[in-house]
Amino acid sequence: MDFTLSTEEKEVRDWVRTFVKREIIPLEPDVLRRERAGQPGLAREELRALQLKAKEAGFWGVQTPTEYGGMGLSAVMTALLQAELGRTFVPFNFGGDADIILYQANEEQKQRYLLPTIAGERRSCFAITEPGAGSDAKAIRTTAYQDGTDWVISGEKTFITGGNEADFTMAFAVTDKEKGADGGVTCFLVDRDMGWKSEPIATMGEWGPAALVFDNVRVPQENILGEVGRGFELAMAWIGRGRYLLPARAIGSCERLVEMAIEQAKTRVTFGEPIANRQAIQWMLADSAVEIEALRWLVLHAAWQVDNKMDSRQAQSMAKLYGGVKANEIVDRVLQIHGGMGYTRELPVERWYRELRLLRIYEGTDEIQRRTIARNLLKGHASVSGTLG
Repeated sequence: MDFTLSTEEKEVRDWVRTFVKREIIPLEPDVLRRERAGQPGLAREELRALQLKAKEAGFWGVQTPTEYGGMGLSAVMTALLQAELGRTFVPFNFGGDADIILYQANEEQKQRYLLPTIAGERRSCFAITEPGAGSDAKAIRTTAYQDGTDWVISGEKTFITGGNEADFTMAFAVTDKEKGADGGVTCFLVDRDMGWKSEPIATMGEWGPAALVFDNVRVPQENILGEVGRGFELAMAWIGRGRYLLPARAIGSCERLVEMAIEQAKTRVTFGEPIANRQAIQWMLADSAVEIEALRWLVLHAAWQVDNKMDSRQAQSMAKLYGGVKANEIVDRVLQIHGGMGYTRELPVERWYRELRLLRIYEGTDEIQRRTIARNLLKGHASVSGTLG
């Protein structure tokens, strides 16, 4: 097997690595200061400026099809780029992307929602999770009933990424209680000025999700995305599309953290010698290096399956589960190697500690991933003998 990247792939990866090092990492002290003052770490105009700077070099719409002005990069290449972006905690992503289900829009909807989102003129959010329906997405209770040519939506969504900043949402509501998720859930494109409201949810990390409230919000018939009753299929396509990208970003975070730990181990002296000479420290570093490499190949294997249009659900669940667990173990070791200083806010280790904890919860908890993996094995959909070939 040849794991060598092509010349073009290396150039793309290296450009992103340089961009992160020169343009984003220097912002970390200011981002930390703002976050600790209760402010957004990166203002919207600052993020936009960084995205436009990257756009000048051609980095716009990493996975957006070329016919829509994007780069149309492969899943493997996108995973490699996410790993590079993960080397900083500054909340940056390249512009020019839109949720995959927006491509299911009709031509009129594409003009109003998809194309402006790709251009960066509009911001969306995906709203399916509810107070009583997190991992069990089929349990949503938000409802919509038809009134003339409009639909009226009522209900609450929670932990919605980007919900505080979005000017429209893809909201999922039950339109036929008898059919439930299988034919009774519909997706609506709902502009904020149609009446839904958002409230920030305070978390232990800097991720700022929102609660969305729909109180008899009227939505015109033409704002149904896809078909009436087929919304749950769209939701599953969104949820399963890029689960491998979450642990991909954790690869970069873990690399940077272990590099910090190595530097600390070499310079921190106790009882007359660097702690790097202590076997306990050496084993922490060794275990972390092995786990990062294992995670890298789990992620790239899942991405490779995506590129080859294979059923990648088992591989993605494995990468997500392993990435969440091991990233948390690694950041904990790094904090331990830094001792008391690692626990302070003078260093960014505690910032990563709080951020990486989320990886074990959102877009499928550890428990859900284990359930998926075990079910696939028990039903014969997957095998422990390997999936290559």
